[in-house]
Amino acid sequence: MKKLLLGTILLALAIVVPIPTMAGVDVNVSLGFPLPPPIVFPAPPDVIAMPDTNDVYVAPSIGVDLFFWNGWWWRPWEGRWYRSYYYDRGWAFYNRVPRFYFDVDPGWRAYYRDHNWNGHPWNYERIPNHRLQQNWKSWHTNRYWERQGTWGVKGYQSRPQQQRQELRNQRQQQYQQRPEVQRHQQQMQERQKQQQRHGQHPQKKEHEEESEHRR
Repeated sequence: MKKLLLGTILLALAIVVPIPTMAGVDVNVSLGFPLPPPIVFPAPPDVIAMPDTNDVYVAPSIGVDLFFWNGWWWRPWEGRWYRSYYYDRGWAFYNRVPRFYFDVDPGWRAYYRDHNWNGHPWNYERIPNHRLQQNWKSWHTNRYWERQGTWGVKGYQSRPQQQRQELRNQRQQQYQQRPEVQRHQQQMQERQKQQQRHGQHPQKKEHEEESEHRR
């Protein structure tokens, strides 16, 4: 009886509570994939703006990659991607690589440590979380970082668009060669085969038609 009552309550919540609202709690909406382990924060994380990107921020003081972009927090784990409105909970599986990622220089941690971006002194600005939340949307609308153009890198000029696209393609190829990414792709292929054997339609990409922007 208790199990039946609990199932009824969960079904009612799934119907009446939209997913963005439920993202504040650790609800597993990962399509069968495990959720990443929690990150323990002694305080809300500061971020820095990444050079040569379109409004991509990263939390540099933790040991895993944690990005903020378009109103969402993003983190890769075991070849998969997850996103949340919150930096410390509410993660949901995102079945593709967010398009900002291949603009991020893989060597950014070393550049951050050395205060040097590709041979130029980098006086990055640490942005507190409360300031980020208050301003990210207006910064995006007003193209704040694009107009500044240097991201605190002294004497730096942004790469030409063609060079940025070539780097994106190169980084995408390198990403596809990572063992954890290849394992995840194999898992997805096996899942699609199982669905086809059972006469089911292959699972549509999570959030495929949903904007990557947070409204």
